[in-house]
Amino acid sequence: MSVPVFEEFEPAADCGCPGCARQRRDLALGLPVRAGGHPAAHGARRALVLVTAAGVALGGGGAGVATALTGPPGSAESAGASLPGSDTPQGGRGPLHGRPGPGPDPAPGATPTTTQISTETLRETTRAEIINRAKTWVSAQVPYSMEKYWSDGYRQDCSGYISMAWNLSGNEWTGSLDRFAVRIDRTELQPGDILLFHNPDDPTRGSHVTIFGGWTDYTHTSYIAYEQTKPHTRKQATPMAYWENSDRYVPYRYKGVVSGGSTGGGAEPTVSAAYPGSGMFGPGADNAYVTQLGQLLVARGGKKYYTRGPGPRWGEADRRATQAFQLAQGWKGKGADGLPGPQTWRLLVTGGGKGIGGSSGSGGPSANAAGFPGRGSFRPGQSNAYVEKLGKQLVKRGFGKHYLSGPGPRWTEADRRNVEAFQRAQGWRGAAADGYPGPETWRRLFR
Repeated sequence: MSVPVFEEFEPAADCGCPGCARQRRDLALGLPVRAGGHPAAHGARRALVLVTAAGVALGGGGAGVATALTGPPGSAESAGASLPGSDTPQGGRGPLHGRPGPGPDPAPGATPTTTQISTETLRETTRAEIINRAKTWVSAQVPYSMEKYWSDGYRQDCSGYISMAWNLSGNEWTGSLDRFAVRIDRTELQPGDILLFHNPDDPTRGSHVTIFGGWTDYTHTSYIAYEQTKPHTRKQATPMAYWENSDRYVPYRYKGVVSGGSTGGGAEPTVSAAYPGSGMFGPGADNAYVTQLGQLLVARGGKKYYTRGPGPRWGEADRRATQAFQLAQGWKGKGADGLPGPQTWRLLVTGGGKGIGGSSGSGGPSANAAGFPGRGSFRPGQSNAYVEKLGKQLVKRGFGKHYLSGPGPRWTEADRRNVEAFQRAQGWRGAAADGYPGPETWRRLFR
């Protein structure tokens, strides 16, 4: 019997055996030591090449050894292997484990079509429900993996974690989560929103996503982050927006979030400053944004159009009140069709423009003390009559101890601390007592 001759062998580039497939995937995702890769991982890749070649020369059998040598996936989506058969390096879109999928995966880096976006099923949820779902994985210490699924059917990586917390119908990835959300400003972040960094040029380099759980203090330089990372789900104070690539993280708000409180008991409902889209308004619409629109219109002089409500179902009263507000701005034709667009929404939320009947917006408070002018009126650098009215009412209610002078029209730290004291007196904690008045703070203060 002749002794077999061993020689160097380069498998075909499209070889479909498990060893070669794994080799190509790991070589694509891994970094060499000189570029910042871990020496152990580099050694594993070298061993993988040798084992794969030996497996081919011996007629197979190397794949199982190669799998054992590569070890577990990395700590973030930027460092792990993709799911078998996936076209994306982070697992791609897929169904909940063991359930029918949401449809075919888009190509890596592809932008979903309008049809794809409009047919997504959005399940309504509250901020408290989002945070409570996030906490379940923290309590269970769910191990990080891009290849495994937890008992609830969601993939155990960072985007699978967001899919679970937002109660999405399938597993998304960092390149698709934004389809379910609206982009907001960092100053508008509230518990249940996310901070997303997707690197379209190379999704394996740094792409990650966290859940915003609330500011750690008044400086707003760090926040409580819920995230899925190595070795398991965690909750911890994190610098804004993240330890690395901080300036590249984009804040988003889930489109299906509705009023219903934050993480603390008695937390006030929120008014989203981000325009939710024209699809949320008009005949047949039934959602929390319609209620918010009606409340804002009532605060700006539109109460006479409502015999009851406002409520979540779009009605003729909403259309007429919206049109009256648009006409008050001097708009004509399609600009005053009774359907709120981005500009109408922005003026209502920030308290800008003219009110129904000619009353001013940010120039002076509404005659109705319960009419909340919008969160934008109470931010550093703001100076308006609403701030002064707020301060005087705080003093009247016994919450003015932080004023050394005034109160006046310019928003100061004294205003914020007095508002915080009032909010804590309501039993609110965390993000619900951050010192910035929302609709419920305003209502309780002036009632």
